[in-house]
Amino acid sequence: MLSTTSRLLTYLTALLYTALGAFLFFIPEQLAPVFAWKVTAFMTMTIGGWCLGNAWLAFFTARRWEWHRVYSALIYLWVFGAGELIVLYAFRDKLVLVHPIAWLYFITLIANVVAALVGVSDVLRIRPARESSRSRTNSLQYTGLAAFVVFVGFLGYYGCTAQIGAPGTNGGIFPEIMSLFTLRSFGVFYFSLAVGAVPLLWDRNLRPYLNYGLLAYGLIFFITVAAFVYIRLFDFAAKPGGFAYFGAYLAVGIVFLFNFRKYGAG
Repeated sequence: MLSTTSRLLTYLTALLYTALGAFLFFIPEQLAPVFAWKVTAFMTMTIGGWCLGNAWLAFFTARRWEWHRVYSALIYLWVFGAGELIVLYAFRDKLVLVHPIAWLYFITLIANVVAALVGVSDVLRIRPARESSRSRTNSLQYTGLAAFVVFVGFLGYYGCTAQIGAPGTNGGIFPEIMSLFTLRSFGVFYFSLAVGAVPLLWDRNLRPYLNYGLLAYGLIFFITVAAFVYIRLFDFAAKPGGFAYFGAYLAVGIVFLFNFRKYGAG
């Protein structure tokens, strides 16, 4: 497995995401006006959901700490941290590092990227092997995984490249109009999820598939809770794309619940 330093940095990342996510998720109305850039309370709570989900993922990744089980989660976490830091740099003219919560967001991403650099260095140096197992993903699981990569990967690509005014950016799916800064941040999140799942398409081992589902489950849970808290913002009759926002998270969450019940959690 990777080094102890990498593991400790992953625990540190989990701790920072826990603190950041708790503030953003539970008091979004108060923190939205003083966040690192212009966001609404719903956006703030959703970002808090990412952070709490990342905390869950990072903590249990560090606790399990076997490369063949958690490599997809680590890839997601590393790509997420690097991608979000790149977004901050790209929009540095709109970045407002005044309030402590803004600095905590920035410091957390820095810690995430340091963990990623050390982790990637370990992978190149140690070259950990993937596990060989008779337990393989079945055709239904593989098809669902492929659909997830394509759909979420498209959302990530679109969020990272679309301009304001393009289809879906004016409240068509997410119920509020996003700035380009926020759109890019959301795009990186989805792109990272898809990238983390890609290696599972050629590694048909069931255990890392189940592990990725479990370790990413915090993201599904907290983001869905945030959507229900602000469900009043959705106008499903006028903008039915909102169903896709809810449906995607609920569908993936329900599918993995059935998998966990039948096969365990990896």
